[in-house]
Amino acid sequence: MAHQSTNPPRAGSSTFDATPLDLTDPALFRGFSYIGGRWTAGAKSGTIAVINPADGSHLGDVASLSAIDSAGAVDAAETAFSIWSAMLPQQRSIILRRWFELIRENSEDLARIMVLEQGKPISEARGEIEYAASFVEFFAEEAKRPNIESVTSHLPDAEVEIWREPVGVAALITPWNFPSAMLTRKASAALAAGCTVVAHPSAETPYSALALAELAERAGFPEGAFNVVTGVAPVVVEPWMKDKRVRAVSFTGSTEIGKLLYRQGADTVKRLVLELGGHAPFILFADANLDQAVEEAIKAKFATSGQDCLGANRFFVERPVYDLFCAKFSEAASRLSVGIGMDNPDIGPLMNDKAVAKQQGHVADAVSKGARLLAGGKRHKAGTLFFEPTVLADVTADALIMHEETFGPVAAIASFDTEEEVLQRANDTEYGLVAYLHTQDPRRIYRASRLLQFGMVAVNRTKVTGAPIPFGGMKQSGLEREGSRLGMEAFTEVKYVCRDWA
Repeated sequence: MAHQSTNPPRAGSSTFDATPLDLTDPALFRGFSYIGGRWTAGAKSGTIAVINPADGSHLGDVASLSAIDSAGAVDAAETAFSIWSAMLPQQRSIILRRWFELIRENSEDLARIMVLEQGKPISEARGEIEYAASFVEFFAEEAKRPNIESVTSHLPDAEVEIWREPVGVAALITPWNFPSAMLTRKASAALAAGCTVVAHPSAETPYSALALAELAERAGFPEGAFNVVTGVAPVVVEPWMKDKRVRAVSFTGSTEIGKLLYRQGADTVKRLVLELGGHAPFILFADANLDQAVEEAIKAKFATSGQDCLGANRFFVERPVYDLFCAKFSEAASRLSVGIGMDNPDIGPLMNDKAVAKQQGHVADAVSKGARLLAGGKRHKAGTLFFEPTVLADVTADALIMHEETFGPVAAIASFDTEEEVLQRANDTEYGLVAYLHTQDPRRIYRASRLLQFGMVAVNRTKVTGAPIPFGGMKQSGLEREGSRLGMEAFTEVKYVCRDWA
């Protein structure tokens, strides 16, 4: 069973284990890494300050572990692998199910922690915790159904079987925009497959991951089966990429970093799951329900303050309804509220100054090339990391926003005349994660869904994700899929057994 949850003392660091207000269970707010069933500050580590993006206040400090500590997490995971992988699938399922129940029971505290370190509105944070829990529940069930096939033998006097076995230690690298759901989506799939995990959360949002580690400990995972290592990403992750004992790596983040990990994983031929950038097109044909399309467009652009790889970035609107859509959409965007997460606004703060600068740069570039600014366009009075919901019309093809992922609350709109034209423009990107399509023509829905070079296509709606579906993209938006039964495949090896009883 897991070691009892107690933080080691650490002199001279009054904010190291600071507790935010209004948590029902203050023990969920942890400042130490979790390795081998123990909470640790590392042998020679420093600390990383975690800042509330809404007001710039110092939320607390977490341990910044060394490369030696990071390698020690792999030691713990490797030792635990022989125990965890040998368990009956039903036993693993029971522990995963208990983790799910604990996440649900502590959902309000987990949501509050997320708001404090990530900034998203509290309703969105609550939704993410529910989303995060759903992956654990789903894979708790899938753990009992390993994909074992029997095939007809092609040889006389031989029996043929195909087995799936866990690969070993899996390294998980998660982002700041969905700090809970991205961890559970990866970890629950790997653990269900029989792997043990070492996880590295973003240094900007580590508390959500550490709270999940606290609940995992209470759920009864064996020591070392689930490890969370906080610190600077290159220091923590590089030893994992070099370590041949780490057989699989799952990463959610930018395409640039994904390519780096792809190269680093080559020397030890790691299994890779890469969920990378998005540059989603939103395509609106004139026959669509316009009011519904405007409502869905607001969701597709401004959820998570636009800081979402699924966020619509390029809006293509058929010319007969172009002006009306621009008017309705910009009016709806102007009505969105902006503020701190606990006040439950529509738009919260961006994560850092770099994110704000990108919004400013994209707006200035588009306007300089002839775009019309219909709404927003500048920092919001709520604070330095807040940006107004912004709508640009008549955006030209050479504008930066048409080629770069904005990752913020800025929408770029352009008109089109033909189906062939808009599909070509939508596909003219290195990314291929999700596309949004609005039309009432069933034949066009079929044609466009086939021709759009994206891993996911949302037709006349925005929300399409969930635990049972295969999440992932084409081209440089990533490799493999997360969620669904496919989410376990990267964490398993296929073994073929040909048996003769003679």
